Amino acid sequence: MQTFTAYVEWDPETNLYIGFVPGLVGAHTQASTLDELQKNLKEVIELCLEE
Repeated sequence: MQTFTAYVEWDPETNLYIGFVPGLVGAHTQASTLDELQKNLKEVIELCLEE
């Protein structure tokens, strides 16, 4: 099992959390809650690793 570090930011203009994984091209997503963002980040990491 690999471990990745994700950076999370709050965008007050869109009222969304934005998450990205540095060093993994295309690994970024957004969500309205932190729980949803974590789920989305897991999915996008899996997709990026499949390629």
